[in-house]
Amino acid sequence: MNKFITPQLPYAYDALEPYLDKETVVLHHDKHHETYTQKLNMAIEKHPGLFETPVEKLLSDLDAIPEDIRLAVRNAGGGHYNHNLYWMALGPKAGGEPTGELLAAIMRDFGSFEKLKELMSEAALNLFGSGWAWLSLNGQKLVVEKTVNQDSPLSIGHTPVLGLDVWEHAYYLKYRNVRADYIKAFWQAVNWVAVEASYMATK
Repeated sequence: MNKFITPQLPYAYDALEPYLDKETVVLHHDKHHETYTQKLNMAIEKHPGLFETPVEKLLSDLDAIPEDIRLAVRNAGGGHYNHNLYWMALGPKAGGEPTGELLAAIMRDFGSFEKLKELMSEAALNLFGSGWAWLSLNGQKLVVEKTVNQDSPLSIGHTPVLGLDVWEHAYYLKYRNVRADYIKAFWQAVNWVAVEASYMATK
C-alpha cells in the first residue's frame, strides 16, 4: 500500500525570495500542504484499495468515490494535488514570459501574454474567500478559471496547467491583507519552463 506523500520542494525554502518569503514557504509547504496529504491518507485508509489510484483520477471522478469519504477526498485530495502543481510551477530566478508551444497557445487563446496575466490576476483578486485562479486546458483550449476552497479543475473535466493559490496562508505573513501585491509578486516567481512542460504533458 503506497500512501500519498508531499513531494519535497525542487528548490530551497528561501529560493523564491524576495517574492515569496522563506517563512511563508516553510509553513505553506511543511504544514498546510502536508496536512492536506495526511488528511487524504486518513480518508483513503477507510478504502485502502484507492491508494492504487492516482490523485488526479480520484479528483476527475468524484462520483466514483465512496460517499463516506467523498468530501474528504474533494477537500484534502484537492489540497494535495493543487499544491503539488503550485510548487512545481515556481522557481528561483524565474518570472519573465513563456516561450515555445505554450506561448503560441496563449497567443492563440488570449491574444497576448499580458492579457492572460490580466485575466488570471483579476480572477485571483476578485475571488471571494479562499480558493485558486487557474490557467487550464478545456479540451485543447486554454482558459482562465477560478475554484473555491481546494476544488480542482479536474473535477469539471479540465486539466490545470498553472495554479495561483489565494488562500491567506499563501501570502499573509509577507503581504498581510494586500492580496494584489502577492499576485504581482507571484508572476515574478513563475518558472515558465516547468509550466510549459506541464502543458506539453497534458495537451
